[in-house]
Amino acid sequence: MADAVKWERFERSAPEWFANARFGIFIHWGAYSVPAWGEPVGELGTLDAKDWFPHNPYAEWYFNTIRIEGSPAQKHHQQVHGGAPYDDFLDQWKAEKFDPKAWAELFAYAGAQYVIPTTKHHDGIALWQAPGTGTRNTVNRGPKRDLIADISSAVRAAGLRFGVYYSGGLDWSITDLPPHSAEYELERPSDAAYSMYCYEHVVDLIDKYKPEVIFNDINWPDFSKREGEYSLPALFDYYYEKVPTGLVNDRWGVPHSDYKTSEYKMNLHVEDGGVWENNRGVGYSFGYNQVETAEHYLDISKLLHHLLDIVSRGGNLLLNVGPTASGEIPELQQKVLRQLGDWMKVNSRAIYGTHPAEGFAPSESPWVRWTAVDGEVFAHIESAGATKFAVPAKLVKDASAKYLNGESVDLKRDGDSITIDIKPQVGPVAVISFQLN
Repeated sequence: MADAVKWERFERSAPEWFANARFGIFIHWGAYSVPAWGEPVGELGTLDAKDWFPHNPYAEWYFNTIRIEGSPAQKHHQQVHGGAPYDDFLDQWKAEKFDPKAWAELFAYAGAQYVIPTTKHHDGIALWQAPGTGTRNTVNRGPKRDLIADISSAVRAAGLRFGVYYSGGLDWSITDLPPHSAEYELERPSDAAYSMYCYEHVVDLIDKYKPEVIFNDINWPDFSKREGEYSLPALFDYYYEKVPTGLVNDRWGVPHSDYKTSEYKMNLHVEDGGVWENNRGVGYSFGYNQVETAEHYLDISKLLHHLLDIVSRGGNLLLNVGPTASGEIPELQQKVLRQLGDWMKVNSRAIYGTHPAEGFAPSESPWVRWTAVDGEVFAHIESAGATKFAVPAKLVKDASAKYLNGESVDLKRDGDSITIDIKPQVGPVAVISFQLN
């Protein structure tokens, strides 16, 4: 049916704000934040599906993993929670320390330009009073709050743009499919009733919150991949009319998207051009995982490596935080965001609105990445002391070199290479600006 739709009618230039933003915050928060458990076995894209699913490091997949016979999660669930029904966690989730203003202030300080919380993950629990969910949402149970309204208001008050994540492809609460355990191509509901259920949810999100991003996940019900009322094309039409600055991602199972997504080390082929975004957690999980420690988390050096590599190739980073059930962002996650904010306070001009720097090659030793904007290029260098790296003489004005804090740079040129004495006080990654010839 999808082939019968003229998807090319949705072709449009992605709103400039998104590509200029370069950095956003993802939030995975749900009933799964109560058990907060997964095996920290590695990053998505580094394990085969047959190993990934029974040992899933994604705590937000707990509902699925505990149903896999013999899995460590199933054993943990029996030992710690007595094999209780998953929905007991919704009632135990109180969000009693949730402070959306403090969250938004932290995200803004870190340098994020947009924020995307989960509104309904694969467990089917809605974080707002979604139509058709009865009491299975956070307004009627658990936190007893419209969490999406709280987050959207705080985020926008902090000057950031707001988007939403929605799991259109999977909803374990309304299907009796077996647990996903062996293939990345997942069995999913695609009937007319579920299609309408999802359609009404997303329309409600659009009407109530006017999200500037809709990050759908794991495909969309096949029944809707047609023309006509309540179809996916009708949903796109409605969204673009209501939110002209909005974007949709590439996880609908149809040819149309405004931007492509990779996740950890999965689907890296989309990072070869156009508008794209990599998303990952500070650790191996999106939802809060109490098993994770500092060894599983990005420190500031690894985070800057990841962010700057992505931006230097023209992409965005959507970095996830996983709050606890009480609503606190774990200190290790806060710490790296604050450190990123300290760096961004000086160097964000080399991030926002930049594009890849043509003619300037990245390097691993020393570690160097390049960005560019408006006749200026920026070398991002992780090094200390005398550091030699390639800077083509014909492309830059050596006398223009300076740190982004305004300090001058002493450099020595040797052909197409320069040597700079990197000052340790400039931070974990130094940024040096050059004017182009």
